[in-house]
Amino acid sequence: MTPLFRIKALRERFNASTLQRFNASTKGFAASVLVIALAGCTMIPKYKQPPANVSSSWPSVPGYAKIQTAPATVPAAEIGWRDFFRDPKLRQVIALALTNNPSLRAAVENMVQSRALYHVQQANLVPTVNVNAGGSRQRTPNFFGANGTALTYSEYQLNLGVASYELDLFGQVRSLTRQALENYFATVEARRAAQIALVSQVASAYLTQQEAAEQLAIARQSLDAARQSFALTRRSFEAGVDSQFDLNTASSQVSSSSAAVAGYAQQLAQASDNLTLLVGKPLPPELRPSPHLDLNLCLADIPAGLPSDLLEQRPDILQAEHQLKAANANIGAARAAFFPTITLTGNGGYASGSLQTLIEPASTAWLFQPQLVWPVFDLGTAYHQLQADKAAKEAQAANYQSTVQNAFKEVADALAVRETVQSQLADNAALVKADQQSYDLTQAGFKSGVNSTLDVLVTLQTLNSARENLIQVQYSRLTSLINLYQALGGGWNEYSPQSQQTAEQ
Repeated sequence: MTPLFRIKALRERFNASTLQRFNASTKGFAASVLVIALAGCTMIPKYKQPPANVSSSWPSVPGYAKIQTAPATVPAAEIGWRDFFRDPKLRQVIALALTNNPSLRAAVENMVQSRALYHVQQANLVPTVNVNAGGSRQRTPNFFGANGTALTYSEYQLNLGVASYELDLFGQVRSLTRQALENYFATVEARRAAQIALVSQVASAYLTQQEAAEQLAIARQSLDAARQSFALTRRSFEAGVDSQFDLNTASSQVSSSSAAVAGYAQQLAQASDNLTLLVGKPLPPELRPSPHLDLNLCLADIPAGLPSDLLEQRPDILQAEHQLKAANANIGAARAAFFPTITLTGNGGYASGSLQTLIEPASTAWLFQPQLVWPVFDLGTAYHQLQADKAAKEAQAANYQSTVQNAFKEVADALAVRETVQSQLADNAALVKADQQSYDLTQAGFKSGVNSTLDVLVTLQTLNSARENLIQVQYSRLTSLINLYQALGGGWNEYSPQSQQTAEQ
């Protein structure tokens, strides 16, 4: 039988024997206090979840026309990140980050610390029993002793005692224990949120480095084309065909393309540094992103489900709710501060002047010292503390609502991109194809003397702009899928339930 169950049994026996001695005239305040103490009640207000104040369905504007609001058969939060991301190299990078990222390790240690503090607070529910053993030998000079003679004596003690154990009559200790437990639960959810965010951030950084590498490759191609065009224009200028204006225009295009190359090279270096920071160590050469966007980097679609699903799937929402419950429990402790506290101090054991007679019935000694403290002249402090705790609870309730609404916005934004990006991809791909044909025709006309250098440069700029826009849209599509996966609570599980079952079979 555990200590808590033994204490409960003692309380029940004490309750039965004591209430029999009460008569009708003594069932007032004393009986109420006894019932509260033995029933384990607290003064924590009844918890009520604040209203989310969000719509029961996703927005119905044209950009969301294809969104299904039915419950998802497989919630996005249960899709493992190894199943969501299809790139084997990216999976290895994510696994490396989950092992080495210092921010994630800090979240784990915060959770461990909070759990330990909860157990420390929980220990206050049961008395601390100490075993004390000691001895002393003392000589008193003759001018202090009886009859003018010196006195030498010994004293030995062996005690088992309880020091200052507070009877939790009004639930103050239990309220603080509940607060510590909710704070621990909040750190558990914070650790989950940290991992989900890290998985998404690593994937986005990996994608950003790929995009920067591809943009740099396009910029270098543009620079090569601009240099070739400048060489042709210079020869035409020397032959008297092109003007100084044409030559200056071609030279300006070379400088502009060279600056673009330097800019994308800087973006690539910064993207690489960001990915290294998230992973927590330099990436091995074999895990560095390829210089081309992988359009099948992740799943093309994941179920959005209902907005109400977010309340159970998003760890940041669950964290905010546990923080609200902790603030609610703190009110119970503040209310209990208005009532008296009773502490018990006691010990029992043996005391003797000789070790030979220490453990004998005649050497038995004990002490029982209860103390009641009622802060009659300190109620103002207790009142203001209660008001402060109530205000803290209202602030946590507002924070909870803000967290829910922010989660709703994040999912809605990601869905808006998901539902409109397909048409953008098709339009941009068609535009790149048309601009490429125009550039090829203009380049051929320039070589045959039909088109000028300015014509070539204009079509080249138009083509490069279209190619850059296409890459940006492709990047936006993949990023929106990653953001949607994170917004729906995905990234905590390594494998989906179905994949896990298949692996076990």
